[in-house]
Amino acid sequence: MPTYDFQLVLGEVDLMTEGIADSLFEAGCDDGTPFSSQGVAAIGFSREANSLEEAIRSAIADVNKAGFLVSKVLPADERVYDKINQELSASD
Repeated sequence: MPTYDFQLVLGEVDLMTEGIADSLFEAGCDDGTPFSSQGVAAIGFSREANSLEEAIRSAIADVNKAGFLVSKVLPADERVYDKINQELSASD
């Protein structure tokens, strides 16, 4: 089964705490890495599933099961894209 990498940004959470991370792991997000940066809390996943959509939807369900909302889904390496896009814009 393929593995898909993506990030889920948590709504209404600006700092990833040990308690939040524990809740996420207990709800089935043990294939994710919780983190926070610049006032945004998120969890990066490497999830096995039959499709990317199935992987994302099951991860959202697990986050919801932990009592949190998902505000955004991002590709795993969006920061790299953003950095390169900013550099490209600056060179115009």
